[in-house]
Amino acid sequence: MEKRIEKIFSILKEEYLNTKGALNFSNPLQILIATILSAQCTDERVNKVTKNLFKKYRITEDYAKANIKELEKDIHSTGFYKNKAKAIKGAATLIIKKYKGNVPRTMEELITLPGVARKTANIVLGNAYGIVEGIAVDTHVKRLSQRLGLSKEKDPQKIENNLMGILPKKQWFETTYLLIEHGRKVCKAPTPICSTCKISLYCPRIGVTKSK
Repeated sequence: MEKRIEKIFSILKEEYLNTKGALNFSNPLQILIATILSAQCTDERVNKVTKNLFKKYRITEDYAKANIKELEKDIHSTGFYKNKAKAIKGAATLIIKKYKGNVPRTMEELITLPGVARKTANIVLGNAYGIVEGIAVDTHVKRLSQRLGLSKEKDPQKIENNLMGILPKKQWFETTYLLIEHGRKVCKAPTPICSTCKISLYCPRIGVTKSK
């Protein structure tokens, strides 16, 4: 099991050199907002939206004081815009009231913000502060973890716990982005491209009923 996992991630590292998150940001607040917007939305779409959003809303107070209907309109194309606008405005308000206007630097504090669960918190901590407390589990990471036999769980936090248990901490941050890249390009849903997959020899293809 350990040698198989080592081989899988060794190949993925070679295949996706210097891989990193695709969301554009320049400070902790921006990666927080972008990650909230990325739920059920492509990073490409989020980047198109935040290009103008970050020019209009520059500081935490701008989001906290924003007219909710106007904010909804500004992020409309990312989907679920009502919930996202409410989460963003609520998170900004709490950051000002409880955290002196600074995006928190701990998992415990980040998950107190509206719209922020462990996935978002892991992304913010790793990208904004270089702090690694876990592994961000999105739909790609969840799918590949199951197909590769790294986890039998369906709950993201349980999958995260499984991954942290079998991978050294120094690999946690890059694991998310390696699996996301491979999920986007090869191990797609619902039909993976197994014929050209570089890790196919080490993959049990759990749950795969059809492939290319």
